[in-house]
This record gives sequence, structure tokens and C-alpha cells, in this order.
Amino acid sequence: MSEQEEPFDWQGRAVDCGLCPHRAWLATGDCERGKVCIQDRRGSRLDRFFRAHPELAGPSLREPYFLLRAIAARYVSVFQLPALVEDPDPEVRVVAAERLPQRFVRQLGGDPDPRVRVAAASRLEVGALMQMTSDPDYYVRVVVARRLPVDALPVMMCDPVVDVRLETARRIAKEWLISMAWDEDVAVRLVVVERLDDEQLTMLAGDSDWRVRHAVAERIAPAYLPQLVNDVEADVRDVARRRFERHLAATQMSGDGRDA
Repeated sequence: MSEQEEPFDWQGRAVDCGLCPHRAWLATGDCERGKVCIQDRRGSRLDRFFRAHPELAGPSLREPYFLLRAIAARYVSVFQLPALVEDPDPEVRVVAAERLPQRFVRQLGGDPDPRVRVAAASRLEVGALMQMTSDPDYYVRVVVARRLPVDALPVMMCDPVVDVRLETARRIAKEWLISMAWDEDVAVRLVVVERLDDEQLTMLAGDSDWRVRHAVAERIAPAYLPQLVNDVEADVRDVARRRFERHLAATQMSGDGRDA
């Protein structure tokens, strides 16, 4: 829908300003058909209305149109939000999860809709967040993995979904990262390669995937490059040989053994 479309209400009827209880505001510019309107079905037009008239947001929480309630919920006092925990529409409960105090957000952490649980996971404190590490929705667990304290992340190392393990590998402490070097997914192992110290990369020099070995060849300590110069994959061999040759040349010139 374009911003210029003919205004319709949430039931598909043309907006009739003559029937609106706020029609007097048309003359003052506080309402504008097709742009600032509480009757309109478009969220942007509803939002402009409540931005201008936040005092009408509270009464709108009882209206039947879910988007009207959801947008109004962004403008009401926080004291009016607890009732929305039980709202029948998840879009409204998402707004509640984004604004309510923690005791209510914990309740929404068990909401039946994953969108609401994602919103809750984005705000919950550590204790309640730990209870969501086994949430049935993978994206909820992704959000949890992004927010858990680093020392709590080992509980997510073996998650069945690769996206969750990727978030875990990006943040987990170095002493646990090494345990993810044998992850079944190459994307996770590539993250591990990026974060391991160069001396630790030897364990991945024989990885089954050439992309991992290539990443290892780019970073491994020069002393361990010979095991990669005869790799079955040409790109891996080329990287290893170029780095090793530069290392030898630098060693001969300076005698200090530093990698070029």
C-alpha cells in the first residue's frame, strides 16, 4: 500500500470524517484525511495521530482493531500496560513486552507466540533468560545466545540449530571455544578459526572442509604451515606456500623468525 492510497478503515470501508468524533480537528490541522487519522487502517497514519494526541491512546486500548491497540500501547502510561499481557493479539503483547517492568516481561517469556517471546528475551535479566535457552523456537534461542553472559553460553554449544551455535561461537569464552572446533557445521568452524589463537589452529589444519583449511592457512603460526603446503586443495596449498615462503625470506633477512 502506498502512502497516497485512498484511506480505508480496518474493515475495508472508506474513512468518513463526517462520522468521526474528532472531526472538529480537521479545521485545526490536528487531523488530516489520509495522513493523520485514528480511523485509518494504516499504521503510519495511526501513529501520527497518537503522536499528536497521546491522551487518546488509553481509551484506544479497548478498540477491536489490533494495530490500533498496538500503536496506542506505545503512547500510554506504563501503568496501563499490564492489562495487555492478556491481549488476544501478539502484536499488542510484543509492545507490552518491550515496555513493561521485568516481572511482567518474565510472564511474557512463556507466551505462546514466538514473536512475543523474542521481545521478552531481548529484555529479560539473566536469571529469567536462562530459562529460555531451550525455547522451542530457534530464533528465540538466537536472541538468548546474543544476550546471555559469556560464562553462561556453554549451555548453548550443542543447540540443534546452526544459527544458535553461530551466535554462541561468536561470543563464547576462549576456553570453551576450542570445544566447538569439531562442530558439524562448517560455518561454525569458520567462526572458531577466526577467533582461535594462531597456535591453536593446528587442530583444524586437517579439517574435512577445504574452506576451514584455507582459513587456517591464512592465520596459522608459520612453523605449522608445512603441513598445509601439500594440501589436496590448490587454493589451500597456494596460501600456505606463499606465507611460508615469505616467512623463510623474512627469517633469512632478519634472523628473528617473524612471519612476513
